[in-house]
Amino acid sequence: MHHFHYNSGELYCEEVPLSLLSKKIGSPFYVYSTATMERHVRVIREAFSGKDVLIAYSVKANSNLAVLKTLARNDCGADVVSSGELQRALKAGIPAKKIVFSGVGKTKAEIQHALNAGIWQFNVESLEELNALSNVAESMGVTAPVALRVNPDVAAGAHPNISTGKAGDKFGVAWNEAAHFYDKIQELPNVESIGIDVHIGSQIGELPPMRTAFQKTIELALQLRSKGHQITRIDFGGGLGIPYESSDEPASPALYANLIKDLVGDLDFEVIIEPGRVIVGNAGVLVSQIIYTKETHDQTFLILDSGLNDLIRPSLYGAHHEIIPLVDPVNSGVVKTYDIVGPICESTDKFATNRKMHSIESGEYLAIMSAGAYGAVLSSQYNSRPLIPEVLVKGKKYSVVRQRPSFEQMIELEGIPTWLT
Repeated sequence: MHHFHYNSGELYCEEVPLSLLSKKIGSPFYVYSTATMERHVRVIREAFSGKDVLIAYSVKANSNLAVLKTLARNDCGADVVSSGELQRALKAGIPAKKIVFSGVGKTKAEIQHALNAGIWQFNVESLEELNALSNVAESMGVTAPVALRVNPDVAAGAHPNISTGKAGDKFGVAWNEAAHFYDKIQELPNVESIGIDVHIGSQIGELPPMRTAFQKTIELALQLRSKGHQITRIDFGGGLGIPYESSDEPASPALYANLIKDLVGDLDFEVIIEPGRVIVGNAGVLVSQIIYTKETHDQTFLILDSGLNDLIRPSLYGAHHEIIPLVDPVNSGVVKTYDIVGPICESTDKFATNRKMHSIESGEYLAIMSAGAYGAVLSSQYNSRPLIPEVLVKGKKYSVVRQRPSFEQMIELEGIPTWLT
């Protein structure tokens, strides 16, 4: 579900025509729908009706401050994986007591920052991290709340690069070592076990892998409880998929919530989930202008003014995004087959191959759909191309929530040493 639609032949975000934004802001740019994000949070919350659940939004999906502020106002917490994401969440008004810190590479400085903030829990992934957390907490005279991230050896996710719960992945503690780690937590000073964490991948469309992983995790939590470990929370992670193509039918938030509620039942566990893509993915699009059309003997290229530096998912994962014109093509000319590419000097700079669309010309604009997650956050300044604007829409209102930097701003942190001047 999203709030991008044609109205009188023009593509709108809520009540704002995207053609207006392209004239005011210049192409390319991202645009996000407040109504879509709020609806997705509401759908998730309603799906868990009757069950106390912390919706810890996965900040890595889209970390724009305006997006985070929107979600904070809708009572979301945050799942962060860096000190920078923690600072963003706090700046956006997300309470520290609704923030969980994940990731395999937390530095001692990041741990200290999170302890100073008073976050809800650390999702710990290795023995050295656990020792570091204990040492830093002891030096500060505080106690760190720990949930061990376990690796259930369950494969899931639409691509191998986003599967995180299989043995051999860098994430989590090996399943057969989990009990030993909880014993270690009891021995170490200034750390306290409060829960258990599991996350098996991203863009998961079917629930059976989740059921397997969640069932194993709940059984482990009960075993740990029986041995005297304090396990009051289960963090089920995120990973629920969204429809990138019209034919996609990933499991719904309602089915996902019913799965968790069914497995947890009357057991006294606080539930934490870490949705990211499912909240913001379909809430954003990338608007790009066609610079040139290029005909070869057997191909027609649409060359856009955005590239893989702006949206890397198709190049990185072979990901599919629906691509539609800003002007409704319903009564336009013949259908043609295009390769839709960017200007970057890489052969992988492609948004779509052999994509059938109504005939379109240079100068017209396209919307690359479902770009709200892992779009702007993964962008770069490759080829010395500046980061592109992000725009937030709410009803008839819009605001540029990340400006396009000038060339001078783009290079302001660089310098030329005196011996070269």
